[in-house]
Amino acid sequence: MKIAVMGAGAVGCYYGGMLARAGHEVMLIARPAHVAAIERDGLRLEAQGFDEHIRLSASSDPAAVAGAELVLFCVKSPDTESAGDLLRPHLAPGALLLTLQNGVDNAERLRKRLPQAVAAAVVYVATEMAGPGHVKHHGRGELVIEPSNTAAVSSEAVAQMLIAAGVPTEVSPDVVGALWAKLILNCAYNALSAISRQPYGVLAQAAGVADVMGDVVAECLAVAEAEGVRVPGDVPAAVRRIAETMPNQFSSTAQDLMRGKPSEIDHLNGLVVRRGAARGVPTPVNRVLHTLVKLLEAKAG
Repeated sequence: MKIAVMGAGAVGCYYGGMLARAGHEVMLIARPAHVAAIERDGLRLEAQGFDEHIRLSASSDPAAVAGAELVLFCVKSPDTESAGDLLRPHLAPGALLLTLQNGVDNAERLRKRLPQAVAAAVVYVATEMAGPGHVKHHGRGELVIEPSNTAAVSSEAVAQMLIAAGVPTEVSPDVVGALWAKLILNCAYNALSAISRQPYGVLAQAAGVADVMGDVVAECLAVAEAEGVRVPGDVPAAVRRIAETMPNQFSSTAQDLMRGKPSEIDHLNGLVVRRGAARGVPTPVNRVLHTLVKLLEAKAG
């Protein structure tokens, strides 16, 4: 299959690399420094079970998406609309766009910009860009995909392709609930990891952190209930399990702040605060965490 990855950072490079390793034709649309390194040496994918240089295509021009049957849409949540606008003139009419992003509303926002089929995906992976053209995989990697049968390729076909490439994938009709479950995990960990500059395993052992995370989770679940969303599974247990399965991972928010980049906090704890205010649900702990990260962003310039 011909696949493009829009916003090939750590997440996009990992999944694009896995698909290219399985023999698919992959185009990464990334920043120029990554493109130059990939064109010279291939994409270095340092996974838990292998460390390989994978040959694939890369470009910094959104027009390189042309002809792709599947587009993995991996930009930061604040860039969803602008990236969609850049892609619109170049997308194949039957393309399927799969949003591999943090937050709960990216697919909905992208559908307002594009006529192509858009399906949301929930991403559970620990990755980082260790250097230009070098993605490091710290753990997990499974995907939950929203059903879609209106594009040239279906969600089921994409799931089977990903599974064959070594990516555990399921198609679920309850992606909204799964997106909220992932949002709650991000709200529990991302800001605290960013503020403390600690990986999950160290962070979770610090005094008082478990209680703060418990308060965050309780607020998020209350907002989800007010929104009419059923969050599946044992969320507190899932929060505890993150530190066990990704002990060395810094949150994406922490990685952004350490690089002096804007974070997605407005679409994580900030979204919970906004939705809570609209529904009359108090969210004081999420508000404090959101505010502290915004202060750190401002300090970084």
